[in-house]
Amino acid sequence: MDRETRVFAESYFRGLRGRLPSKVCPTPDRVDFIEKPDSFSYTDFFKGYLLPNVPCVFSSAFTEDWGSRKHWVTPGGKPDFDYLLQNYGTPLPRTYSPCPCTSRPTGSTSTGTPWMWTTTVSSTWGPLAPGQEEALRDSHGGLPYDVTAPEFLDSHLHRVLEVTQEAGEMVFVPSGWHHQVHNLEDTISINHNWINGCNLANTWRFLQQELCAVQQEVSEWRDTMPDWHHHCQVIMKSCSGINFEEFYHFLKVIAERRLPLVKKIGPGEVQCGEGSGLGPQHTIFDISRIAEVLASVVVNPDFQRVDTSKFSPRPEDLLQQLQEALATTEPLSCAP
Repeated sequence: MDRETRVFAESYFRGLRGRLPSKVCPTPDRVDFIEKPDSFSYTDFFKGYLLPNVPCVFSSAFTEDWGSRKHWVTPGGKPDFDYLLQNYGTPLPRTYSPCPCTSRPTGSTSTGTPWMWTTTVSSTWGPLAPGQEEALRDSHGGLPYDVTAPEFLDSHLHRVLEVTQEAGEMVFVPSGWHHQVHNLEDTISINHNWINGCNLANTWRFLQQELCAVQQEVSEWRDTMPDWHHHCQVIMKSCSGINFEEFYHFLKVIAERRLPLVKKIGPGEVQCGEGSGLGPQHTIFDISRIAEVLASVVVNPDFQRVDTSKFSPRPEDLLQQLQEALATTEPLSCAP
């Protein structure tokens, strides 16, 4: 992250202090195509796509050295299921389906930042910026099964952004963007969800919404069920894979990895280059984002009902450590 990007990022988040972002920019008119790896740095990606939370497509040049491109594809350009079966065994049919498939459309969304990569054939999908999917709900609150259906497109009421993903290309799907995927042929895809400093607030907001939905579903037993709030957390974990306690431990693990790095940052080191590693500025950026989200977590009424007596460190203590670390680096992270 260069100096200009750091100032841009810090200014962006300083304007959000006290109000975690709930909306992002509207759906763009097009999706940028990044062609050459040599002319595109991580700083370019951070500033142009990760921080503003907008999609882009990376050319197959970015993945040309991947083993999956070399070994998972036949000479004819088709998925080599025999190779996968021989090398990865019986779980293959459950992990790699040879059948063309269409995922559930606008109902498909990710809390983290997902990457989508295909080995052999094109995919067409339609992402919608967070909040845009609300216009697609029916009278029962449901989302359409297929946003490409003629009756849906003919209404001219909604604009769906479409991207064709060729073999070997990567698609960056921003955090919280509803999307659907239609594989035109047999294909193998790799998907990776990534929670980072830019979408950490989105993740926390999502978890609060998930808990609220659970509480509404079981509200009729609130007065008769012992430990009702605890059971809501249990149900939430079964649905979302994580609850408030585990989210705190996630923040703790990342914070404890970043804090020692902050202490090692000297005044002369802040002018870091554009390497792909975790440089001083990215370390400070992550610490500030964790501190902002944790400050919201510790005052959340539902989190305050979680038994934190055995947490080490206690959430309030960890927040204080983060704030103290930021106080020592404030001139570095916010200098014009």
